[in-house]
Amino acid sequence: MNLGTWIFTKLNGRQVGTDSAGNTYYEERNPRAGSLRTRRWVDYKGAPEASAVPPEWHSWLHYTTERPLPESGRKPWQKPHVANATGSAQSYRPAGHDYQGGQRAKATGDYEAWTPGS
Repeated sequence: MNLGTWIFTKLNGRQVGTDSAGNTYYEERNPRAGSLRTRRWVDYKGAPEASAVPPEWHSWLHYTTERPLPESGRKPWQKPHVANATGSAQSYRPAGHDYQGGQRAKATGDYEAWTPGS
């Protein structure tokens, strides 16, 4: 959290809760005059990455629900939330990816490059 956000949070914020990843969620103590709803924001643990917000808190941040959904209400078939790893070392890289050696197994029906005049 940068200095300006930290000061704003200390002066105007009320902590609503934290998620399993350690992100902390706040809303304004006193709504602004003429505003229809209070501001809500998140203090990320680690690098600020919007995909690190689990769905239970995403719905609250975007005013879909009045209160965050309980994390204990997950069904057994639901997977735990994972942030988007695109562009990081944890991203998916198939066997033919340059970082994996750039070689992939031949597939049946592999394409043949078009050459003019053939």
